[in-house]
Amino acid sequence: MMIDQQLLAILVCPVTKAPLQLSKDKTELICTASRLAYPIRDDIPVLLEEEARNIGIEEYESYKEGAGTE
Repeated sequence: MMIDQQLLAILVCPVTKAPLQLSKDKTELICTASRLAYPIRDDIPVLLEEEARNIGIEEYESYKEGAGTE
């Protein structure tokens, strides 16, 4: 199962309140404003800062340019 596009449209980063992007492999939600990737577990986004991972500069650049959206 995948994240519903309507749900994705309303979800925001809990740190910055910026929109989120679905990762290329569809296992995380990416926030370019905070440079955090939130995991999706059992089709449920885990939007907790302590569960997020920092994304590297190359990954950040690819999502900032919109490469993560499909």
